Formats: sequence, C-alpha cells, structure tokens
Amino acid sequence: MTELQSFGLRLVDPSAGVASRKGGAGPSDHKAVTVDGHTIMVPVHTSTAWNSPFTAQAPDAQGRSVVTRGTIPIASISFPKQPRFYAMQTLDGVPYSHIATLHGADVLATTVLQTCIRYESRKKTCQFCAIGQSLAAGRTISHKTPQQLAEVARAAVLLDGIKHMVMTTGTPNATDRGAQVLCDSAFAIKAAVNIPIQGQCEPPDKDVWFDRMLASGIDTLGMHLEVVTPALREKIMPGKAQVPISRYMEAFEASVRVFGRGQVSTYILAGLGDTREAILEICDRLLALGVYPFVVPFVPISGTPLEDHAAPSPEFMKSILEPLGRSVAEANLRSSDIKAGCGKCGACSSLSVYES
Repeated sequence: MTELQSFGLRLVDPSAGVASRKGGAGPSDHKAVTVDGHTIMVPVHTSTAWNSPFTAQAPDAQGRSVVTRGTIPIASISFPKQPRFYAMQTLDGVPYSHIATLHGADVLATTVLQTCIRYESRKKTCQFCAIGQSLAAGRTISHKTPQQLAEVARAAVLLDGIKHMVMTTGTPNATDRGAQVLCDSAFAIKAAVNIPIQGQCEPPDKDVWFDRMLASGIDTLGMHLEVVTPALREKIMPGKAQVPISRYMEAFEASVRVFGRGQVSTYILAGLGDTREAILEICDRLLALGVYPFVVPFVPISGTPLEDHAAPSPEFMKSILEPLGRSVAEANLRSSDIKAGCGKCGACSSLSVYES
C-alpha cells in the first residue's frame, strides 16, 4: 500500500469505480482503491502516477482488477462503486456531488467554503493547495449552505451507508478562521441525520470556539500543521505560517480538554522537506497532548507551484510510519477509536496498518 501511494497508479480503465477527484481542497488527484479489504486513496492524475511502474488492468465482471508491475501480476484490487446520492440534485439544481463527495469507502467529505484568504494571495498561498481549481472548473460551489449539507448528508447515509463525515473549509478570516461556518453546518446536519462529524480549520483566535464546535454537533476536530519546520512553513505556506506552531500547540492542548484524547488530530505532509527526525519529534509532542498525528505522503497536484515536487519514497514513509505506529499504539490513540475524520478513515496513509 505504501508503494502504491508513493508511486501512484496508471489506469487502463479510468472510469472504473467512483469518479476520481481533481483539484479542490485537501488531498486530491486520487482514486479510491480497495486492497485486502482496506480502502486507500491512490494518486492517478499526477506526473508521478503517469510514470508509475504499477498499472491497474480493466476490472472484470465482479469489479476486480489486477495490478501489474511491468507484465507481472502483483495484487488484486477493487474500486468502490459510484454512490447513489451522486445521481441527485437539490431543488435549485445543484448536483449533490458538487456539495459533498465520497471519500474512501464510507466517508462523506466536503469543503464548506471553497475560497480562502491564503489562496487568494500569491504571496500567502500554500504552494501544495488546489482549493480553487475545482471551483474554477465548475465541479463545486463556493459556499455550501447548512441546508444543502444537511440534505446531502441525510441522503448519503440513507442511500449509501455513509459512516462519518469530514467538513473542511477555506480560511475566511484571521479570527475564528472558519469555526463559525463549521458550527452552522454541523448544527443543521445533526438536525437532519445522526452522523459523526469531523470539523477541520486553522486554530481559531479564541479557545471558546472549541466548546461551541462541540455543542454544535462536531465530534472530532482537525487542525492541520502540514509542515512542521518553521523555516519550511514560511517558505511553503507563508500565509498559514503566520499562525505559529506555538499557537497550534496551545490550541491542541485546549481542544483535547473539550473533545477528549484521540478526538483531536493533525495532518502532516511527509516529503516536503521536513526530516524524519523533525516529524517524529513533533509527533511525540502531539501524542503526549492526546493528539492523533496523521502523517501522509505528499502528493504533488497539477497546477500548483509544487506540481513537479517529487513524492516521498516508500522507504522514507516506512521509516516514519513504522516507529510512529508503535508510538500511537503505546499512547493508546489508535485510529479505530476516533469517532470521525481523516485518521479514522485512514485512506490517505497506511499509518493504521503499523498501529497493530
């Protein structure tokens, strides 16, 4: 799995399974693939994937596909099916898939605000981010209303058995940093359907937002560091780096008191220049606070300043995930105990495999 996520996958039949996702916020240019009962997100639209040694052959009548390396079969995979809720639209004609999408096998994911104060400035944008691409291509809308999100979430649970939901957002301001829009959305969703929700935003300016987020119906919280070395943060994500790591650590400590150990997480992108030692050192600090450190391989997204940046090698990822998996288990913060979110889904990293 680690090799597939590092090298990506060439597809003989790109239409197999759920439509792949290009551009947008968070992990992108991926396709969901099930290997040995575990669904992972594998890059398929990146330059690395186009030159990958792995090829997925066209699936058979049962939906199974053989992965080959050269001419040698090495694995059997399958693709999650297109969800039924994708065929629906709101009363005002917006396709449900423009409001939220299937991620992994059973996770509903949405970007509530598809605009961001960081992305709108060339001097401040995170160089790996493509939040504006899917909006420009007409594959989504700029602001998903609470009513739209509630409608789609209810349909996804009833029609497709969705188990939990991830709500991220572009950063709208330098104060609550998206917490308010997440609260409004979660309140409406929980009134419509009982589904565990993870909210994701930058640390808000005041810790009281954590109590408000929990009260609104958000079950778990993600505040994503992405890069952990201060100098690298200023270079790769100059706008977001204005919120220092010290504020993140304060916010992690405060939010764990509200949501509980293991119900607060962060996303760390391995392969952008942080050393193995730097990543593992901050992960130890996070685990001591009760925060789940979800380390994933960086995937270069087409159309971003880092589109030609190499993905990390499988060896580099293993050198981090193997000891980190042991540390997560020793801290009793396993992904399986998270109520909702990226760490629970686990599709973008093989970390959960190393926890056992």
